[in-house]
Amino acid sequence: MRDLFSRSLDDLAPGLRFSTRGRTVTEADVVGFATLSGDFHPQHTDAAWAADSPFGERIAHGLLVLSYAAGLVPFDPDRIMALRRVRDVVFKRPVRFGDTIRVEGRLATVDEVTGVVGVALTVVNQDAKTAMKATLDVIWRRDSDAAAASADEPELAHALDCVPL
Repeated sequence: MRDLFSRSLDDLAPGLRFSTRGRTVTEADVVGFATLSGDFHPQHTDAAWAADSPFGERIAHGLLVLSYAAGLVPFDPDRIMALRRVRDVVFKRPVRFGDTIRVEGRLATVDEVTGVVGVALTVVNQDAKTAMKATLDVIWRRDSDAAAASADEPELAHALDCVPL
């Protein structure tokens, strides 16, 4: 799979698939994310409140799941220089404490002119049930771009109005 994310833009095609390792979501993860983000909604942080919620217990933040999904994909920093956009995010079912999530993904789009590649993510739990879907648009380097990347990266990222990974 790492091989896919190390390929030149010229060697990519929509439909290429990958699967990531798993990551178990813990109470400490959720508490840490609440602290970092400031999102202390009781669905995530208050066991008594959450027990009476439709989910019956505390669950992970959706944006934590999205962050873990992006982190599980082994983007090669010599190829993928920036996150351009997050789109079409849909949360299908909750991620509970103790769930192990992984990403089943595919390259959805490859724009050879701009270098923007759409990476479709489906986050599944240990029971292979879909928890979330999203597409990340990333800026992908060609072989010729990789050689010049170190000197031009800050200026190029600014020119493309994107966030370096």
